[in-house]
Amino acid sequence: MDVKKSKATVALMMMFMMLFLVKFPGCFSAASHQPNNKKSTHLKPHNGFHSSFLFPVTGNVYPLGYYSISLSIGNPPKVFEFDIDTGSDLTWVQCDAPCTGCTKPIDHLYKPQKHILVSCEHPSCGVVHFPESPHCEKPDDQCDFEIDYVDHGSVLGVVVADVFSLRFMNGSLIHLPLTFGCAYDLKNPGPYDPPAAGVLGLSNGKASILSQLRSFDLTRNVLGHCLSGKGGGFLFLGDDLVPSGMSWMPVSANSKHYLSSPAEVFFDGKPTGIKDLKVVFDSGSSYTYFGFQVYEGVLTLVRKGLTKKPLDTVQDKALPICWKGTKPFKSVHDVKNYFSTLTLKFKDTQNIQLELQPEAYLIVTEDGNACFGILNGTEAGLGDLNVIGDISLIGKMVVYDNEKQRIGWISADCNRLPNSLDSNYKEDIQQPYAANFGILEENHPKTQGSSESNVRVRNREL
Repeated sequence: MDVKKSKATVALMMMFMMLFLVKFPGCFSAASHQPNNKKSTHLKPHNGFHSSFLFPVTGNVYPLGYYSISLSIGNPPKVFEFDIDTGSDLTWVQCDAPCTGCTKPIDHLYKPQKHILVSCEHPSCGVVHFPESPHCEKPDDQCDFEIDYVDHGSVLGVVVADVFSLRFMNGSLIHLPLTFGCAYDLKNPGPYDPPAAGVLGLSNGKASILSQLRSFDLTRNVLGHCLSGKGGGFLFLGDDLVPSGMSWMPVSANSKHYLSSPAEVFFDGKPTGIKDLKVVFDSGSSYTYFGFQVYEGVLTLVRKGLTKKPLDTVQDKALPICWKGTKPFKSVHDVKNYFSTLTLKFKDTQNIQLELQPEAYLIVTEDGNACFGILNGTEAGLGDLNVIGDISLIGKMVVYDNEKQRIGWISADCNRLPNSLDSNYKEDIQQPYAANFGILEENHPKTQGSSESNVRVRNREL
């Protein structure tokens, strides 16, 4: 650990806090010091940290294609919905600056003020642009950002700092200044108009909301999610809900993504010959993606396993590969017995494996067909990158421990919030709505200049 770097970071964060509190007096407080008459469950702080944060999740893999939470921003606070995405670090929200290509009505957009703009010389701007440096003509220029997605969508905006209202699991409410993106130019957000206001970046990059909370010593740099196949689930920041007995696998320290150890693929308990497969765990992706050769190999085994089964191939608008039965299927449970389990066994670990039963790679569409939820990543623009998406994480509590650079998972009931919370706390949490923007790759920042494919306004003055 670089002690000098650590001290400098703390000093810069304290300076940022002092400057921000001058502009937002009284914002960093516990429920404005007002007594809380509601009964709450107080958890023991971990090593001096206050507690963890818990958020109910809404959404599903099909037909919605997203999982999301809601967060309150501003003073007074306004609720916005965010797609939860462990594949990117910068959190952003659609904002009225004004906005081009936004999918939300103007009264549902975030309205930035000039005094919350982050300058180009501010350390937070450097964090957003890391490992590159910000491209600014003058130090006091606003800090711009751009994110590109592999589905050919992109987001352009400016970095701001505003108050987030967050409730600890022990019931305390805080109002905390955090840095995020004000997105005023969206291009090709998806095949449909998603109801998401933005994206909650949860990778291990320093620009993430979780990394910022950790820099204030409020909680551990640990997060987890539990996604239900019935829809919904929960997300937590901090380590209070990490179960004991969880098996852990190291993730790459040289990537902001959660990149696994090499894995070998087994099908129906038998080796496939597919080895040294590295995968990224990405909650921002609805489906799982394999590179072309791996995808073709797995699909061939699946099709071979269906020989003499009462299934026929059929075209369905939902996904490329689908089957129909003698009568429409009502759920995956009606068809899962025709398919075999796919297993990823990770090398350099103590027998750690990710078991993908048919429920973890199949959906049943509105037409009653069963469709293959593993897609061709090369065709989608991912090259040889392999991505484990939401469909393969359903019914598991997945924990990302950024402090120990590891990831773990365990089967869990994701249909309700943990029992450690009382009913009064659950009533306080906003229920969100959001969409999957399919964040699988981001490049920020871009150099200033005009776009070749579209006329876009960069350095828009707010």
